[in-house]
Amino acid sequence: MAELKKTLCNRDCPDVCRIVATVEDGKVTKLAGDPDHPVTQGFLCHRTSQFLKTQYSPDRITTPLLRKNGELVPVSWDEALDFAAEKLLRIRAESGGASILHFRSGGSLGMLKMLSDHFFEKFGPCAVKRGDICTGAGDAAQMLDFGDEDCNDLFDLHHSRTIVLWGKNVFTSSPHTIPVVKEAQARGAKVWVIDPLHNKTVSLSDRYLQPRPGGDFALAMAVARALFENGWTAPDAASFCDGLGEFRALAESRALADWCREADVAEADAVELARALGVEKPASILCGWGMSRRSNGAAIIRALDALGAVSGNVGVRGGGVAYWWNRRRAFDASWIRANETAPRTVLEAMLGRELLEINDPPIRAVWITCGNPVAMLPESETTARALKSRELVVVADSFLTDTVRCATLVLPTTTLLEADDLLGSYGHHFIGVAEPVVAPPPGVKSDLEIIQALAGRVGLGDHFTGTAREWKQRFIKPKLEPKGVTLEQLERAPVRSPMSAEVAFEDRKFPTPSGKVNLIVNTIAEEPDDAGFPLVLMSTSTERSQSSQWVKVPEGPAVVTVHPDATPFADGALARLESRVGGMDVRIKHDARQRRDVAIVPKGGHLHRGQCANALIRARTTDLGEGAALHERVRLVAP
Repeated sequence: MAELKKTLCNRDCPDVCRIVATVEDGKVTKLAGDPDHPVTQGFLCHRTSQFLKTQYSPDRITTPLLRKNGELVPVSWDEALDFAAEKLLRIRAESGGASILHFRSGGSLGMLKMLSDHFFEKFGPCAVKRGDICTGAGDAAQMLDFGDEDCNDLFDLHHSRTIVLWGKNVFTSSPHTIPVVKEAQARGAKVWVIDPLHNKTVSLSDRYLQPRPGGDFALAMAVARALFENGWTAPDAASFCDGLGEFRALAESRALADWCREADVAEADAVELARALGVEKPASILCGWGMSRRSNGAAIIRALDALGAVSGNVGVRGGGVAYWWNRRRAFDASWIRANETAPRTVLEAMLGRELLEINDPPIRAVWITCGNPVAMLPESETTARALKSRELVVVADSFLTDTVRCATLVLPTTTLLEADDLLGSYGHHFIGVAEPVVAPPPGVKSDLEIIQALAGRVGLGDHFTGTAREWKQRFIKPKLEPKGVTLEQLERAPVRSPMSAEVAFEDRKFPTPSGKVNLIVNTIAEEPDDAGFPLVLMSTSTERSQSSQWVKVPEGPAVVTVHPDATPFADGALARLESRVGGMDVRIKHDARQRRDVAIVPKGGHLHRGQCANALIRARTTDLGEGAALHERVRLVAP
């Protein structure tokens, strides 16, 4: 008999959908969105709706794998964990905790995943990664500008008269924002889409601007100049903005025409956008994360923060500059101090290079969970080479990823339908629990079970006892229970976090040193164009993949989408896409809606298939926040 069970999606996505799973004879036969969840509203993205192909894939790893004589071969859990414990204990004894790196990324966003941080804190303390390849620059920008990072309630968009989707392709990155935006339009809001790439989100727009890649800062400065020149700034802006005069001087340091020429946007469009922000208020700016992954990514987000502030759209209903909803605000993880106690940190964006260069002591062991750094970090070949040269690399995963192929030991772990965890969201303020809708296959353990079994072998068993539910209770008790939110409530249905206001910074008091918005007053220029590499590589998310996890892995070479005038190659032809650090074979796809200076490749392609765009990208950091500057100049040549 069929049974309906509910859980939350734990993958790296802002929507954190509530899933309704139909279970028959211990197997999930259907997935649907929960109609009772205010954000999910009864539908799932394509990736999750098709997840059963992944859940029951014959390629799933269901037994530990240990490298012997150069090959990964199946072993028992006892052999796998005994091996890991012996190696870790010996390396710690010989070289200390600084020689062991724990690398946890964002492939799963459950709070209980942080228990692996806690394990390596207690075991060492050991080295940890620092920086954030996804949002590091933007996070640093908003913390500097506002003193905190959070957003107005998602449904506050219903009060907006202007909505600016700046670099944000909601059809791919935030599909459950689409109904909210459409409802706002039905109430009279006008939607601006600003993106160098023509994508599905353009279909929502009342106005569409297509600046050059990286032209966002110049466009923001043009809009700022128009705001000041036309008297469209908030009359009381000086009372809640620090550095207002300096910001105005920055905007007026170049003529409007010059800023617009750099952005490759018409002057009239910049002025009209300024009018929308300054007159057609309240206005909300929703920032895409791709903009912050440029060498001046923090400056771009800071410029958008400044536009929202000086126009009077921060701290008001229907306004705001939304970059990241604070998904952990409701939970207490203060007792996990891995980052504070770590004897050493390794920069995520430079992982491969730093693993190869660090000495005294060298990094001898790497434990990887919730991530596939070979595919997802720049200079993929360097990362793979660095991992292969370590004495011990342990990867907890469910599939044979590019990173798993570099491992010494592979530990099979649970999927989102088997997860037992606690979740917030970076796209809305609802929090809830993930509960297993089916048991994992025999031979598969959760990350918590792996850590507990390892802890027992290294003398930390007593410290890590407890069920998943008991650990959830520890995360929620200090903050949520005093607000009247219990674990039992979260188990019944997600609730809106009481720790986040409906309107961020509503009283226009900011936790900055001055109590005001800290406006940007200078910037860092991007690298100049390179005539030898005329195209900007844009590796974008797709509706069919969750980072490197695809609904169906594409066959053949990666597809590169370009304007017909950007290449001498015919549509469908084979070519070679090259950068300063690498190259890969591609198949050409023409799209006359795209700019002539971009080359678009899907994000998350597999390195071992020759489809990984990150193999072409140099490892560099952003201007703030130690994020990854993931843009790169490329060219198309004959194969």
